[in-house]
Amino acid sequence: MPFGMARSSRRDVLSKGGLALLVAALAPRMAIADEKSVADEIKKLFGDKKPEAGRVKLDVPQIAENGLVVPVGVDVESPMSADNYVKAVHIFADGNPSPGVVSYKFTPACGKASAATRMRLAQTQNVVCIAEMSDGKLFSAKAEVKVTIGGCGG
Repeated sequence: MPFGMARSSRRDVLSKGGLALLVAALAPRMAIADEKSVADEIKKLFGDKKPEAGRVKLDVPQIAENGLVVPVGVDVESPMSADNYVKAVHIFADGNPSPGVVSYKFTPACGKASAATRMRLAQTQNVVCIAEMSDGKLFSAKAEVKVTIGGCGG
C-alpha cells in the first residue's frame, strides 16, 4: 500500500456509498421552483405589470393520474385582428425544476390564440398561464393539478 493511503473498510465504503445515494436522491428535490420563483420569472418578463384575471382559459386536469404526461391546453379570448391580438402565452409550474415550462408566440395570422401540449409534473403544484396582448395588457389563469402517480405522489 502506498504511503499516506488509508485502507478503507467495507463499512466505510458502504456508508460513503449510502451517503452518495442519499445526496443523488435529494438533489432533484432541492432544485424545485416555488411560487416565489414563478413570480420572479414573471417579473423578469414583464416588470411590475400585474396581470388581470379573465380572457385566459387554462385546461388542465384537477387530478393527474400520471404526472409524466399531463395535458395542458390554453385558449385566450381575442379577436386576433391586426390591432388587437395575443402576442404570447407563457406557462409556468411552481413545482418543477425550472418555473418556465413553455412559451407560445402568436400573430394576427394565427386566427386563434390556442395551444396544447403535455408536460411532466413531478408533484402536486400550480400551473400558471400569462397571456401578453398586443396593447401590453396581461391576463392570467391559475389552476392546481394534483399528481397521484408517475411523480412523487403528492
